Amino acid sequence: MRPSLPAMLLLSALLAACSTSREAQRRQHIDQDGPLKVHPGLLGQAVPAELAPIPAPAPATAPVAPASEAPAEIRMDQDGLRTQRSVYFDYNSTGLKADHDPALRAHARYLAANPQTRVRIEGNADERGSDDFNLRLGERRAATVRDTLIAHGAQKQQVRIKSLGKSQPKLKGSDEQSWAENRRADVIYEVEK
Repeated sequence: MRPSLPAMLLLSALLAACSTSREAQRRQHIDQDGPLKVHPGLLGQAVPAELAPIPAPAPATAPVAPASEAPAEIRMDQDGLRTQRSVYFDYNSTGLKADHDPALRAHARYLAANPQTRVRIEGNADERGSDDFNLRLGERRAATVRDTLIAHGAQKQQVRIKSLGKSQPKLKGSDEQSWAENRRADVIYEVEK
């Protein structure tokens, strides 16, 4: 069956319009005048008042810090410590990603301020690879997190490690999203102050 000439002309006109529209959108996002601007908070610098987000009201029981004190680095409250407990790794890697450093610094500060607190770092791997390989990889990932916590002020006796390999996936599945979620080390508080 041969397509009719008017149908082919219409189809080619539609394709040309779509490609022109996409090209214009691509250029709109790429063409920028001047230097690239990065939010100072992403660089660990003080954020000017006009760029700072409006803070949520503090709970009635939380102490309020004087407005004159500007934090020199990212601070995390206990709720942040409770929710940011997973450190994710690249495939077959034990290298720590820079975006996890602020959370690990906060955990280390908490541990240094509370010497009776104990944590267990559980290293995990995705389902790919043998059981033995994944156990060793999980142990190396946990050791990386432990060493980082100690370097940031936690005491050696406060941090122990355990490898779970691929035995306890956070997300079940055989796709990149599941594998990425399972390549992690979790900070588990065993004894808190």
